[in-house]
Amino acid sequence: MKVDMPIIETKKLLKNFDGVKAVDDLSIQIEKGKITGIIGPNGSGKTTLINLLTGILPIDAGAILIDGIKTRKIRPQQISFYGITRTFQTIRLFEQMTVLDNILIVMTKRNIFSALFEKHKKYHLKKAEDILTRVELWDKRNQLAVNLSYGQRKLLEIARALATRSQIFLLDEPFAGLFPEMRKIVASIIRELREEEKTIILIEHNIDLIRELCDYIIALDSGQLLAEGLPVEVLENEKVVEAYLGK
Repeated sequence: MKVDMPIIETKKLLKNFDGVKAVDDLSIQIEKGKITGIIGPNGSGKTTLINLLTGILPIDAGAILIDGIKTRKIRPQQISFYGITRTFQTIRLFEQMTVLDNILIVMTKRNIFSALFEKHKKYHLKKAEDILTRVELWDKRNQLAVNLSYGQRKLLEIARALATRSQIFLLDEPFAGLFPEMRKIVASIIRELREEEKTIILIEHNIDLIRELCDYIIALDSGQLLAEGLPVEVLENEKVVEAYLGK
């Protein structure tokens, strides 16, 4: 399906692992300012796709277009140039630093020592307070990240993504392992990002959350496009039901 305002496109994207095609001739479009869900069974290529879009993995063939800029090589340190940020299935934080410093380092876009030196600037402190309040972690600001609960650590990773002031958010299973109250916080943040006209790519196994949040869904299977369209269309697609829902 042709998207009116694609901010990300892939053209015949290919990624092999020892002869196995994790992403296989994949051509998709992501609409600007919308929440696009990426679904599929385990091993369908969802996280591999995100890793290709963010330069974690090199592209074997095909191309990626970001806001019309065509590239076959993205480096992880360059994704901020394209206005992209992401979260990971496995949480990545500065474990031995405080919650507040985890935010300030991202916000100042400096190395660790420069960021810590700048942390007393009122502008950065106010922004950090706003972000941590948004994820309900401000009262934990002086705790080391390593001492947070699993759910709080997930929220801190999302807060770090918010601190980048990016336009495109790639969220890899942000709800996994969260209690219902924390899921509500994350869902609210995702909706707010859409209201701010940010673009969200959401990988999620919880079909109820996909149905509730997403404007558009792309279903993958064995690295290939299985179906795409509105949630009501894709989630009732017989191929998707068979491959993903197991019915």
